[in-house]
Amino acid sequence: MSEPSPVEPATVATPPPAGSTTPIRILLADDHALVRRGVRLILDREPDLRVVAEAGDGAEAIEEARRHEIDLAILDIAMPRLTGLQATRELAALKPGLRILMLTMHDNEQYLFQALKAGACGYVLKSVADRDMVAACRAAMRNEPFLYPGAVTALIRNYLDRVRHGEENAEHLLTPREEEVLKLVAEGHSSKEIAEILFISVKTVHRHRANLLNKLGLHDRLALTRYAIRAGLIEL
Repeated sequence: MSEPSPVEPATVATPPPAGSTTPIRILLADDHALVRRGVRLILDREPDLRVVAEAGDGAEAIEEARRHEIDLAILDIAMPRLTGLQATRELAALKPGLRILMLTMHDNEQYLFQALKAGACGYVLKSVADRDMVAACRAAMRNEPFLYPGAVTALIRNYLDRVRHGEENAEHLLTPREEEVLKLVAEGHSSKEIAEILFISVKTVHRHRANLLNKLGLHDRLALTRYAIRAGLIEL
């Protein structure tokens, strides 16, 4: 494999100024084509919103973000290769200032906190996307957080309960990059494929895999796969 190309300087996404007639340029990523089609219909009927790129997984979303000028990314949480959460971290580093919304079927406070920590500014449930998606996009471009109705009080209460009982872990055992490698290993990708997806060398992939085995006290790829399933990185 040839050496990866030099990393391009991070670009800052500049949203259209207030009152501008330029539509908000949107990247839409979901591994289900029917979901993308439905969300696109909702967005494209609004004069100030325009889907300019689509992706079927997190890694493709990053590739499309490199190719297109976008103001807002809408990412499904559960996707192959890279999850929406992992792609959010990558996009936040690639394009500081880019607004990111999570689109999910999971009414789950753990995913919500992970999404916000990764850099997302909103969390939209697929079950009510027809009601909330347009408002979420506009709130994101005003730099305002968007959460589905009724979520905030419950999430804060549950979070504080976990803190009081010592159940809330402040730090993850794995680094974001190690988590990305773990997901790809569990999905059956070779070291060469992982290197190409993450724009790193095969040698670096091997080092991350060794670190994963050491940190988790595991011995082989099968054990890593089982751990990834328990951690919710891949779906059966």
